[in-house]
Amino acid sequence: MIETIHVVIAEDDPKIAEIQQRFLDRIPGFELVGIAHSLETARDLVEVLQPELLLLDIQFPTGTGLELLRELRIGNSATDVILITAAREVDTLKEALRGGVFDYILKPLVFERLQEALQQYRDHLDRLHALDSLAQADVDSMLPRRTATTADNTLNTTQSTQEERLPKGIDALTLEKVRAVFADQEQPLSAEEVGISIGASRTTARRYLEYLVSTRELEAGVSYGSVGRPERRYQPAS
Repeated sequence: MIETIHVVIAEDDPKIAEIQQRFLDRIPGFELVGIAHSLETARDLVEVLQPELLLLDIQFPTGTGLELLRELRIGNSATDVILITAAREVDTLKEALRGGVFDYILKPLVFERLQEALQQYRDHLDRLHALDSLAQADVDSMLPRRTATTADNTLNTTQSTQEERLPKGIDALTLEKVRAVFADQEQPLSAEEVGISIGASRTTARRYLEYLVSTRELEAGVSYGSVGRPERRYQPAS
C-alpha cells in the first residue's frame, strides 16, 4: 500500500492551479510535489520527480496536454494521468481514452468530483499492490470500462442500457428521484436544493447530478452568490 501519492499539477492558469492545490491539500494521502504552467515545465517535472499522478489540463499556449499524454505513453512513463479540462468535444474524450487516462474531469472543477476521482485512484493502486498473481475477477475489477467495448459504444449507449450499467454509488431508485426533480423544473438548481427535494445530503445529490451531466441528461453552469462564492447549478440539457 502506498502511504503517500505524489502529484504534479499542470495547468497554465495560475488561479485555477491554486484552486486545484487547495483542493488537493484537503485530501489525505496526496502530496503536491510540483506545479507547471507550461507543457515544457510539466514534462521536466514528470521526468525528474516521477510522480504517481499528473493532473493535466489540455489547452496550453504551446500545445496540448494530449500531446504530452502521448509522449508519456510512448516513453513508457509510470505516471498516471487525470485530465482536468474545459474540452467537451467527443473526439477529445476518445483520444484521451485511447491514451489511457485514469479519469476525465470537466471544468469548472468541483471538490467532490476531484475527491471521488482521487479516492478511486488510491483504491486502484492499493488493489494493484495487493496482487501477487491475476485471476480474471482481478482483471475485471481493475478495468471498470470493460462493459463497453469501445469509447464509441460508451458515448452512444441508450438510456436503458445506461441504467443496466450504473456505476458504483449510483442506484436506479435515487437516480429516478433526481430525474423527477427536473421534470417540471425550469430554473437551474444547486446540489443542496436537489438534496432537499430527494431527502439526501448535498454530497449525495451532487454525485447523481454529476452522473447525469456525464450522460448529457443535465448540463451544469456556475453562478456567483452575493459573497462571490461560485456555485454549480444544474438544469436539463438543451
